[in-house]
Amino acid sequence: MRVAKCLIVDDEPIARQIIQTYCDHLPQLQVMGSCGNALEAKVVLQQEEIDILFLDINMPVLNGIAFIKTLRNKPQVIFTTAYKEYAVDAFDLAACDYLLKPFSLERFIVAVDKALDRLRPIHNPELFKTEGFVFIKSEGRIYKVKFEDVLYAEANGNYTKVVTAQQTLLTSMTFTNAEELLSSSTFLRIHRSFLINKAQISHIEGNRVFIDRYEIPIGHSYREQFLKEVGL
Repeated sequence: MRVAKCLIVDDEPIARQIIQTYCDHLPQLQVMGSCGNALEAKVVLQQEEIDILFLDINMPVLNGIAFIKTLRNKPQVIFTTAYKEYAVDAFDLAACDYLLKPFSLERFIVAVDKALDRLRPIHNPELFKTEGFVFIKSEGRIYKVKFEDVLYAEANGNYTKVVTAQQTLLTSMTFTNAEELLSSSTFLRIHRSFLINKAQISHIEGNRVFIDRYEIPIGHSYREQFLKEVGL
């Protein structure tokens, strides 16, 4: 069993202790640190390879949402907060889960299981990846798809829609798996529901990217990083 390294970040000592106690019940978790603010956490993240980050939002100096935006290599993030109004922003940042305080051990375990699932290597029967192309299973058929032909991928409920220059495929792989699959520098996450091939961009207008005949929104939380990635 692979042990996931965890970091707890919360300005309330009692809240940190509750999460520590919950983690102690789960042998697959190893707590590497417990920090009172985001700047302390950044130091730990520079020194340790953290798999799961338990992160409060409303903290002094730098709140949890702003902190996540500063990280290039993000661990699996489980937000732990008393404020439900930040949920949309959290999921825009591809948070694994969002726990509203006070949360039970049962609810905590559900969130941890989601994070552990994301950390496991992809063994998806819908996908067969090799260099330069991928085989995708859709509607009983297996299609060979060249990475260069992919225009974008879109989250579609429990499915992922992969749109190419030639066709649209609906596959039962998760959007998280799609993002890991299309992990080369060519593909960019620009919205919580969209992953695009930047080589296929025809133009950018306001908060929209145009690829072929498709118009794709740029999520507010992704815009700054997206513009950096395309050199703007």
